[in-house]
Amino acid sequence: MDQILEFFKHLINPSWIIEHGGLYLLLAIVFAETGLFIGFFLPGDSLLFIAGIYSEDLCSSFFDLPFVVIMILIAIAGVLGNMVGFWFGQKSGPIMFKKKDTFFFKQKHLHQAHDFFVKYGGGAIFFARFLPIIRTFAPIVAGIVQMDRKKFMLYNVIGSFSWVFSMMLAGHYLDKLFPNLKDHLELIILIIVLITTLPVILKLVFGKAKQRHNDHDHPQSELPKATDSTL
Repeated sequence: MDQILEFFKHLINPSWIIEHGGLYLLLAIVFAETGLFIGFFLPGDSLLFIAGIYSEDLCSSFFDLPFVVIMILIAIAGVLGNMVGFWFGQKSGPIMFKKKDTFFFKQKHLHQAHDFFVKYGGGAIFFARFLPIIRTFAPIVAGIVQMDRKKFMLYNVIGSFSWVFSMMLAGHYLDKLFPNLKDHLELIILIIVLITTLPVILKLVFGKAKQRHNDHDHPQSELPKATDSTL
């Protein structure tokens, strides 16, 4: 039991993932974090940034593939993760919005993703890539509200490649500019987590009153079906 808990502890440590799990674990985590609702706690942005810092090690440990190929593989993992989330949303439907909170599942996270999706339409799939927690639930909600599959795939592919390439290239080139960047990984992770979670935190802090009003007018069990203009 202690070993299992220790393993889950390591899963939220991007440095450990890169150094011990390599590309295989990196692909698995990106897949889970972008499509499986139990993967919302996994690192995403910080993991990709640090993967960019360790780009040479990643390439050498995986058949000496070019860095761009490594990024493409990771982006594809993100695309596949969203596809699974979309499929799950289509199959599960409104049942998810009636599910009770558990350790891995929180209703508030699902409703945050729903509000974000309704507000921004199909573009939410793209923008959600850059928002922790939201990116896990956005494809599921897209499936629940029956978003057009072709339009979903368009935003899915563009969003995944933009997210992966921007994060990994940032880490890669900043490491070239600042050779001692690896000595400050904990600080880097903290900064990235703060920056990427700030929009979610602000939404929670300033959106409580509005959420209570919406909950009063529209019970959580009743989902507004997205219109064509929204999607």
